[in-house]
Amino acid sequence: VDLCGTLEVEDFGIQSMPDASPTKWHLAHTTWAFETFVLAATLSHYHAFHPQYQHLFNSYYYTIGQMHARPERGLLSRPTLDEVYRYRKHVDEHVTRLLEAGCDEHTASIILLGIHHEQQHQELMLTDIKHVFACNPLRPVFREQRLPPAEPVEEVRWVAYPGGLCQIGHSGTGFAYDNELPRHKCYLEPYRLAHRLVTNAEHLAFMADGGYERPEFWLSDGWKTVQTESWAAPGYWELRDGQWWFMTLSGMRPVEATEPVCHVSFYEADAYARWAGARLPTEAEWEITAEPLPIRGNFVEANTLHPVAHKSKGVTEQPLQMYGDVWEWTASPYTPYPGFKPLPGAVGEYNGKFMNDQRVLRGGSCATLQSHMRSTYRNFFPPEARWQFSGFRLVHDG
Repeated sequence: VDLCGTLEVEDFGIQSMPDASPTKWHLAHTTWAFETFVLAATLSHYHAFHPQYQHLFNSYYYTIGQMHARPERGLLSRPTLDEVYRYRKHVDEHVTRLLEAGCDEHTASIILLGIHHEQQHQELMLTDIKHVFACNPLRPVFREQRLPPAEPVEEVRWVAYPGGLCQIGHSGTGFAYDNELPRHKCYLEPYRLAHRLVTNAEHLAFMADGGYERPEFWLSDGWKTVQTESWAAPGYWELRDGQWWFMTLSGMRPVEATEPVCHVSFYEADAYARWAGARLPTEAEWEITAEPLPIRGNFVEANTLHPVAHKSKGVTEQPLQMYGDVWEWTASPYTPYPGFKPLPGAVGEYNGKFMNDQRVLRGGSCATLQSHMRSTYRNFFPPEARWQFSGFRLVHDG
């Protein structure tokens, strides 16, 4: 609700593409999750706030029932925004009373899952609002932000890792989604990871060398997507009088060369890596690198809502910006870990059924809550997706 403070009522109902959802729907769906999985499942005397909300705000839980078609969420002028806020207030009050009265361990675990689910949708709200505003020729400002001044970026250094027999996956302490389990062994060859993210300046060099026009750098489906979508630059970039500009949640601004390149698809990241004579890291390489590092970075709490150039005070032996700024594409397909078992019941539909035709991203972004992130977190999107704050870094073998 606080994130919505700068929006006008007309902004809440717009769905700018099938993959995005209206802000009003996000508010209602996260409420629906608590009502469905906590209140209705726990309180025998609970009555649904509205009998049709079960259908309208179900996202993809077929074991719960049918749902309103995802591409048509923007057609729901009713319930009104005021009615959705009343829905949230109603459900919040009931969950609060349940917590105050005390609940069993299973219910507490579902409430915790609901909190993390809501954090995901807070991030999705920001990325979806950005897409809505970018579709508007007025290029509205979501929130005025003063970004830090640009700083020089060091040449890429390559941090060596010996590889060998490793373990990845959640260790069993604290919250994790089921797709992070079980912790398991994997073998890695030696690798050298870039100490920083790929920048706008470096991606501009790729573009200047005909990167979007040379099929030899692209996977077959990626090249087909470039042709179909007429891609010539990252998402939200516009060429104005010979200069590249970029849509941000603070409106339009010139592309800053030192910032991490953002809003690129897996296909673009992979093509750039081939052009640069490198590759993308696997998710295991990324996790082994990130696991000992503190979870610090440019998250949503920093209130920039935009990736910023890395700040390095002298030579460091550790990679920078592993967390925050941009979600990092990996080379790994989103598949189950050995021994994976989805959670029982409807919540088991949350992650496992999407383990098909998706790629893994790691590390969080400037729109992610810091408290939501951990080294084992596996985000996933289709390889052509680029409305999220997604970027990448490179790796070499040996």
